[in-house]
Amino acid sequence: MIVIRCRSLLFFRRLCHSSLQLPVPPRPIDSESCTNCIKNCSTIKSLKCVHTSILKANLHLNLFFCTTLISQYASLGSVSYAYSLFSLLQSLDVFLWNVMLRGFVDAGFYRKAMLLYAQMLDLGIRPDNFTFPFVFKACGCVQDLDFGVRVHYDSVNFGYELDVFVANSLIAMYGRCGRSELAREVFDKMPERNVVSWSSIIGAYAQNGQYSLGVSLFSLMLAEGFQLNRSVLLNVMACIHSEKEADDVCRMAMDHELGLNQSVQNAAVGMYARCGRIDTAQEIFNGIHSKDLVSWASMIEAYVQADLPLKAMEIFREMTLKGLLPDSITLLGVIRACLALGSFSQACFVHGFVIRRLFGNQIVVETAIVDLYVKCGSLIYARKVFDNIKERNVISWSTMISGYGLHGHGRKAICLFNEMKNSTKPDHITFVSILAACSHAGLVAEGWDCFNAMSRDFELKPGPEHYACMVDLLGRVGKLKEAFEFISKMPIRPNAGVWGALLGACRIHSNVEMAEVAAMNLLELDPENPGRYVLLYNIYLSSGKRKEADQIRALMKQRGLRKIAGHTIIQIKNKVHTFVAGDRSHPQTEMVYSELDKVIYRIQEEGYTPDLNFVLHDVEEETKERLLYVHSEKLAIVFGLLNSGSGSVVRLQKNLRVCVDCHTFMKFVSKVARREIIVRDARRFHQFKDGTCSCGDYW
Repeated sequence: MIVIRCRSLLFFRRLCHSSLQLPVPPRPIDSESCTNCIKNCSTIKSLKCVHTSILKANLHLNLFFCTTLISQYASLGSVSYAYSLFSLLQSLDVFLWNVMLRGFVDAGFYRKAMLLYAQMLDLGIRPDNFTFPFVFKACGCVQDLDFGVRVHYDSVNFGYELDVFVANSLIAMYGRCGRSELAREVFDKMPERNVVSWSSIIGAYAQNGQYSLGVSLFSLMLAEGFQLNRSVLLNVMACIHSEKEADDVCRMAMDHELGLNQSVQNAAVGMYARCGRIDTAQEIFNGIHSKDLVSWASMIEAYVQADLPLKAMEIFREMTLKGLLPDSITLLGVIRACLALGSFSQACFVHGFVIRRLFGNQIVVETAIVDLYVKCGSLIYARKVFDNIKERNVISWSTMISGYGLHGHGRKAICLFNEMKNSTKPDHITFVSILAACSHAGLVAEGWDCFNAMSRDFELKPGPEHYACMVDLLGRVGKLKEAFEFISKMPIRPNAGVWGALLGACRIHSNVEMAEVAAMNLLELDPENPGRYVLLYNIYLSSGKRKEADQIRALMKQRGLRKIAGHTIIQIKNKVHTFVAGDRSHPQTEMVYSELDKVIYRIQEEGYTPDLNFVLHDVEEETKERLLYVHSEKLAIVFGLLNSGSGSVVRLQKNLRVCVDCHTFMKFVSKVARREIIVRDARRFHQFKDGTCSCGDYW
């Protein structure tokens, strides 16, 4: 191939040279030879040599040659050079503009492609059916629904609404923007569909979590006689959550000779992991002969989904030992594994790997590292990474604001939010982050200001999640009546999140009457969530209404619901230890319980008294205390004190909300043991130091 390309280039140079020799009449340039020579260039250097010869032969004004040059520059990665050449031409030829649009999209410069399309319309250039797929892909990749809708209208106005290729790309765009119902409208209106149409709509449902609809459409596609291909297979595999359906799809893949395709095998790994068959996923992974990065990333993600983060980290280490360097997708899977572990040491390990492998300029990876440090309890490291992000987007800003909120630093969150507004427009997620930060810090006035600013300053319509944040904010500070009135005046129907926020506030302030109203609505909207029943049960119990509490327990039993078992994990020397209440399965059980008695004695001397409000009422007082003393958080803390170095930070992760008594226990332990304790529970972070907590006892 190299010889052929060299000969082609030599031939082209001789051809151009002969055309400049006078007085011999110049031979006509063979356009096909010229075009082939351009396309055969595999490096920028060789392409520039051809480009130079074209200039010398005065062929640079030939639109066809220049269009081919622009396309080849873009395909070789020199999009900026391609655009410079494109700008010099100042041509209104739609084919040329389509080539430049494709160059931007293929290189990931989606915003530039969208701006180029707008410029195209301003110049009066009529787009064709090749234009719209490029622009729709750009809109989908940046999830700019507003721009995508405008381009959709343009496709209708220019008469391309029914073009099958335009419609297919439009379906994909709506799917990526989270509007699968609009994608389905386009699909249903298509007079002609091909297999790409079916693949696109099934993919749209897969991307938006509407898996059953994706599977049913797949069955309909087969019933209408369309043949299964790799693209459809990959999309429907993303929808499968049943082991039987997974087996059926795999049999179809084998019948159509797609079962040995590596991309299909990679997808099968994730599919079986979602179905709870991690063993089958591992077997498929082991059977892949030449594993690529997608194979490794799929297996890592499979273990993350199976809630086996340590196994995911083992797979990652195995991959690196084989000399494979991870890409950003693989690293994001590893970061999710670290998030599940909540391990600061693992976070540092992954961050170091990101720095060494030069992923520092990829905003998705950098933002994920910020979130990782936040969830591992280190705002200092998170802020350092955030400050080093060169071009922050709305997600990176929102992540850091949310981090301050999770750690109870509401004022810092507001300062960062105000700084953000100078450079980046906040979106709905940003406002959830800032409102939650105000709620965790009790900043009512600031919360109202942010809520009102959504529609007033940024033309954003508040959603149920924003109303839930405001109810939580008002309820936490004791303004239950105001919170209830706020709910009654909502322009949209309150969802489970809104009523759940009110019920949580009623627990804090022991308002039984309002709790019953909130619970009545919750049990209608979310009857299968055991957490709602437990909250109401605890409210009744703390208020002395034992009969009502027993009725809630009986209702849970009747409906087959069980309280989620609480557990606490702690990582010591790269090994994760899990504790549950009253746990005696750990090898160091005797040592832990012995030390626990000593710790309790010491903190009692400092003034600690157990809070018995939420302990089962039908046991003796002494038994109540003993039940409190063996909560999973207390066992994990004592284990951490015994097995970590003096002065080191004890880091815990609790799957449920920390109870009031354990919160008090940790404050006293941090003072007596002179150790910093960082706890991540289901709601937020608590940093205990010298007898106080970062939440200010407001959580």
